[in-house]
Amino acid sequence: MMRRFASLAAPLVVVLACVPSVATAQWASTYEQFYYPGRDNWVFRTEYPAADRLFNAFDYGHAILYELLYRHPGANPDILEEREFDFLTRKLLVSPPRLPLKEMAIMPHYTRLAPEAKQMFEWAHILHRQVYDVLADERLSDAARDARIRDITRYYLSRRDVAFSTRPKSMALMQEQYYSLAFRERYPKFNGLIWGYHWLQVGLYEPLVTGRTREERQAGVSAAVARFRQMLIDAPRTLPYQMPMTSAIAPTFAARYPELAIIFDNLHSMHDVISDILASDKVPRDRKRAEILLAAQRYRDDTTEVMSVDGWRRMSAMMGIQNMGGPAVGILPDLPTPTVPRGYVMRHDRDGNMLGGEHEGHDMAPKPDSSKRDEHAGHQMPAARPAADPHAGHVMTAPAPDTAGALATVRDFHRALAEGDTSRVLTLLADDVTIQEGGALEDKAHYRTGHLEADIAFAKAVPTVRSAWSVRVAGHVAWVSSSSMTRGEFRGRAVNATGEELMVLVHGGNGWTIASIHWSSRNANRR
Repeated sequence: MMRRFASLAAPLVVVLACVPSVATAQWASTYEQFYYPGRDNWVFRTEYPAADRLFNAFDYGHAILYELLYRHPGANPDILEEREFDFLTRKLLVSPPRLPLKEMAIMPHYTRLAPEAKQMFEWAHILHRQVYDVLADERLSDAARDARIRDITRYYLSRRDVAFSTRPKSMALMQEQYYSLAFRERYPKFNGLIWGYHWLQVGLYEPLVTGRTREERQAGVSAAVARFRQMLIDAPRTLPYQMPMTSAIAPTFAARYPELAIIFDNLHSMHDVISDILASDKVPRDRKRAEILLAAQRYRDDTTEVMSVDGWRRMSAMMGIQNMGGPAVGILPDLPTPTVPRGYVMRHDRDGNMLGGEHEGHDMAPKPDSSKRDEHAGHQMPAARPAADPHAGHVMTAPAPDTAGALATVRDFHRALAEGDTSRVLTLLADDVTIQEGGALEDKAHYRTGHLEADIAFAKAVPTVRSAWSVRVAGHVAWVSSSSMTRGEFRGRAVNATGEELMVLVHGGNGWTIASIHWSSRNANRR
């Protein structure tokens, strides 16, 4: 990974030494500014290192996207959809950098094209990280936390040259320009990945503000990270179908800090706009900078395509949380089922009312069947049809040995334990299963008459939050591993443990069954 970053950084010396050669380039008047000082600075990195490190990988993902779109226009989509996507999801997001990256080293050509827009994003990302710090600081009372966030927000808004507006912007800026939708049409997997990033970035606020204790906040953040990793298992099917909106994904946070929620939605919307400008053949290369600067101006001002706050909330609700990746707290075992096909473009007026929707594409064919309506949302929905593979252009049928099915089997096993369903537990175990726990090895018969009863009692009594799911399939064998955190009380004893689990599954005529389980745990208080 370091060699990869070094190869990207190599041109940086040349870039900095040269006069910009971009056709409409000019010297930028923006400047860098750092954190608003306080004792909460970088608390989130200390308290939630796994989540914090993911943000460093997200920065790389955004940077390499813009660099490749601008530097190699018209390149084979597989460069982003396969090569970069696989690097991000299989390597960088699995083992993210410990510290933030210098994005200029990753996207030197894009930085030279639009340093003003780059600075807008960096300034908003600093705001993101400072808000996480405040919400993660256990030393602050609720009143002190609110006061600190007010100060940080004022500090952010003092930079009118780079600060996003606190007025909600309509979807027209993102979906109704002449270049709109170019990126998501050409790069559906990478578009879904970016939306997955944005889901986690706003979703983490919800467990931080709703958790009543440090333990609840820790468990909630771990669960949200686990849900994000689950989204990567079967892309693009398992990634968000619509841009995640803060008031839907983090409603408690958005109600408490509406200005911040609006800023973050505007930030994420502009990310999509710049991707479209860079990907669109309709924007000549010598017009890219001008269009980016125009978009940046629109997202900074308080007048262009402005919605009411109520309309913004209404629009977010009508888009459907199940189409955005699902809630960030109270997470269900399975990913939500979207109510629209991938590529469905929702239209709204400035009051947030739905105007109908269309399939993506500038000719927008075909139109949804107006006779079919979502009785809950009250807007036109497309006729039900099988999900299409965006790469092959044909109806998808899931392959027999699939990663999603293997993970679903493991989750079903844990659900059956928690519900005390011994029959279901044993059905999911292969006849020749081996179970290793506490230095002992059991077969199915001994587990049924031995540890199964205690495992069910423990699962019922003590909540376990699992995270860092990893699924690997080779032929008809799957390896599913996870980390866990268990806190509570069992039979009069306090439980505070971290654990690791590895299950090996085999695929046969009845689907996936569990052939081997290895459990290990230790006291979380032990250093």
